[in-house]
Amino acid sequence: MRIRTTTRRAALGAGLAMAGGGLLAACSKGGGPAAAPTDGGYVSPDGKEVAAAEARRGTGPVRQVRLTATAARIGLGGGRTVATWAYGDTLPGPEIRVTAGDTLALTLANHLPEPTSVHWHGLALRNDMDGAPGLTQQPVKAGASHDYRFTVAHPGTYWLHPHAGVQQDRGLYAPLIVEDPKEPLSYDKEWVVVLDDWVDGVDGSTPDAVLAELSKGMGMEMGTGMEGMEGMHHGGPAASGGPSRMLMGASSPVLGGDAGDVAYPHYLVNGRVPEDPQTFTARPGDRIRIRLVNAGGDTAFRVALGEHRMTITHTDGFPVEHVQTDTLLLGMGERYDVLVEAKDGVFPLTALAEGKNRSAMAVLRTGGGAAPGADARPKELDATPPAAGSLKADRSVRLPERRPDRTVTLKLTGSMEKYDWAVNGRKYAPSQRYDVRAGERVRLVFVNDTGMWHPMHLHGHTFALPGGGPRKDTAIVLPGKRLAVDFDADNPGLWMLHCHNVYHSEAGMMTVLGYRR
Repeated sequence: MRIRTTTRRAALGAGLAMAGGGLLAACSKGGGPAAAPTDGGYVSPDGKEVAAAEARRGTGPVRQVRLTATAARIGLGGGRTVATWAYGDTLPGPEIRVTAGDTLALTLANHLPEPTSVHWHGLALRNDMDGAPGLTQQPVKAGASHDYRFTVAHPGTYWLHPHAGVQQDRGLYAPLIVEDPKEPLSYDKEWVVVLDDWVDGVDGSTPDAVLAELSKGMGMEMGTGMEGMEGMHHGGPAASGGPSRMLMGASSPVLGGDAGDVAYPHYLVNGRVPEDPQTFTARPGDRIRIRLVNAGGDTAFRVALGEHRMTITHTDGFPVEHVQTDTLLLGMGERYDVLVEAKDGVFPLTALAEGKNRSAMAVLRTGGGAAPGADARPKELDATPPAAGSLKADRSVRLPERRPDRTVTLKLTGSMEKYDWAVNGRKYAPSQRYDVRAGERVRLVFVNDTGMWHPMHLHGHTFALPGGGPRKDTAIVLPGKRLAVDFDADNPGLWMLHCHNVYHSEAGMMTVLGYRR
């Protein structure tokens, strides 16, 4: 659950240290009990079934991290500074890096004026550590601290963010890299690339003000008769007194029409505007692993590296059969890993805000030459990005063939007109649950009855796309389309399932999968 609050943002300063020892019980100091209550028919987030599943994951060396959430002023480059909340004094927050099998022990100190939490996006972890306030834990109150401790079982590219209101669309996010102790890939360098759309602290805007404006509705249905109006603003001031951030006419054929709700003033790669980008240095011929994370609130990014082809190796942390491509599309919450062989020169890594006619950029430098301009548009962006469903899971992680024991149909409903996003016509309530049982093969059928695309995210599990498709935890469901995915119910508890457009989920497009006892 996301806490409904009126917020500003938090800075979580992180330190990482190695420590010996085993798994310790989670505790909450001033934040309430470790888990929210549940009725007797469901597995409790801190129940014996959850403890047994965690015991099967084993324990390893303890990696200790401390995060402090507090207000900060963050430089976005080019002389732009914003007042926000962030993890430490950098954007993104400091990277957390562990090895599969480790125990991560993180203490969150909340110096914000309101409750928060940490959700570990993409991890299959114990339920009471998932960071969903009101469902798996109590909110971490202002001035309180909370300990998260769990085994990190699967290698891959993940990230962390709050599950509290629209805090995620502030500066509260950081990459979480889980290294494979038996890494099969060979490469010389690694580049973690986090994409974001930014509004907080710009001309008086906040994500909460954006949500308040959107929640009033547009008074018309988007995606109809809007061709040729890509990236137009709605116009007029927001109720907060800042500029309107409502977006009209953002259209993308790849996304099935309407591309987004919010006109962001900035688009960032690793916290930098394209006028003052981050530069990653390597040598000609270096083989570089790029880990891409879309931490945005409302924007899909089309990504290309000028004059290079990319080899896709992973999506959402799990390996796929290798495929070469010129460009990739990442919905909010999605991650891709790619390999590139660096050429000699200076090249833009451009992230086009799909349908919004704006972009973010970083630079790969392996030799001399002038840096590309902020408006660089590599020709590779003209290619159609491969759909996730066209990829195939690597045999090592492919779900074995099996008929589903249970099918759960989830109609995605709502419109921009009323901003009444929901699942099966019902806005989120933690007591509203769809039953599953441990050991089942579960088929989720997303039916998008809306005029917008939705990146649907399942907590605590990965699902398989049809026909031997990739293992993912976040998948784009196009407007008017249906997507069926399968997962094995092997991680008991109460698990969020929601759209990863932060404004859609906060408006109500969330629900819960609950394991029955």
